[in-house]
Amino acid sequence: MNNHPNKSSELSVRRLSPLRDFLQTESSGAVLLATAALAALIWANSPWSASYESLWTTRASIGFAGHSLDLDLRHWVNDGLMTIFFFVVGLEIKREATHGHLSSRRAALLPVIAAMGGMAVPALIYMAIAGSTAPRGWAIPVATDIALAVGALTVAKGRVPSSLRAFLLGLAIVDDIGGIIIIAVVYSSGLAFGWMTASFLGVALAILVRRSGVQAIAVYVVVGVFVWFAFHEGGIHPTIAGVIMGLLAPASPRVQKELVDVEDGFEVSDIDAARIATQAARNSVSVVEWLQHVLHPWSSFFIVPIFALANSGIEVSINGLRDAFASSVMWGIFFGLLVGKPVGIFLTVRLAIKSGVADAPEGARPLQIVGVGTAAGIGFTVALFITELALANEVDQTNAKMAILLASITAAILAIGILFKAKPKSV
Repeated sequence: MNNHPNKSSELSVRRLSPLRDFLQTESSGAVLLATAALAALIWANSPWSASYESLWTTRASIGFAGHSLDLDLRHWVNDGLMTIFFFVVGLEIKREATHGHLSSRRAALLPVIAAMGGMAVPALIYMAIAGSTAPRGWAIPVATDIALAVGALTVAKGRVPSSLRAFLLGLAIVDDIGGIIIIAVVYSSGLAFGWMTASFLGVALAILVRRSGVQAIAVYVVVGVFVWFAFHEGGIHPTIAGVIMGLLAPASPRVQKELVDVEDGFEVSDIDAARIATQAARNSVSVVEWLQHVLHPWSSFFIVPIFALANSGIEVSINGLRDAFASSVMWGIFFGLLVGKPVGIFLTVRLAIKSGVADAPEGARPLQIVGVGTAAGIGFTVALFITELALANEVDQTNAKMAILLASITAAILAIGILFKAKPKSV
């Protein structure tokens, strides 16, 4: 006799594992990202190459309340769609800082120190090689592409302890924070006081709305769009609006009975356990985790590949390669990513561990840390993004993109090779 006729509907529970889902989405998205970049290269060097530039330079405008915005399609992608990418980055920073690997001082210290070394050394290498030619490009090799770096580790999954995957994620998150600060401080120019004031008022309004307990997503979208537009008109890169709105998302529980954060230790293997988990789900999944769950696939599987398609189409020719190989910008970025990243990360990690400031990732060998540091040299998405902001000269932009592509491919191959060569510690 069935005493619980509605039990199946009441106990419909879906598991949500933020870290696992994030890593799986990033590694899967890396395939689409690489495919889109390859498609852009083929398209830009095909008989239909003219259509590539023609498409991305097509202009489109929108107007509202007497204000209009006229951008080409590439800038709508870079300034508009990428705001959602940076919103997801903001969400991940918030989650890691509140409940993840950056939530405690001891856990956060090693990836923070490693990221600082992994940003400083590439910048110094770039300035030593290309500082006199194009000094504004120093920030291009400091960024790590999370998707492709995680993808490289996934290929060597059996050789990489989970502690190192978490270390890479924490390092990449701190890298993103550094990149965001650089974009906001270094590559914002011509600030307009009126629009800057309006943007700050918009952020203040978002905080006020959140504190008042408003749950309607549409309200935050409207406020976010206003902040984005005010930043754009005020001279601050508008994608920063995405980061700010992501950081403002509440880490408080979202009432969503059918979602359970399995990383909180809930067991849903049988009916009784599922009933308990269903009740506990009210306090299990935060708004930040839910937004990540919804938006991260769109960011990884659509927005970032579109960005790669729009920005990776460089013409490859004998003359172009000769000019690139003679360019200090090319070699500054190439060696910054390929040498600066692993050297900076490994040296600061060893220094932190030897000095007792931080603990080594559990089960990790020094050669594996070198492999992870090399994977961090895959600086594709954010590096391309900063290139568009840092270098005004079209030739320098082309040489920089060539360096990013070559360094990222080489870093991926080397990282996988190093990780396969490194023998895991016996358990």
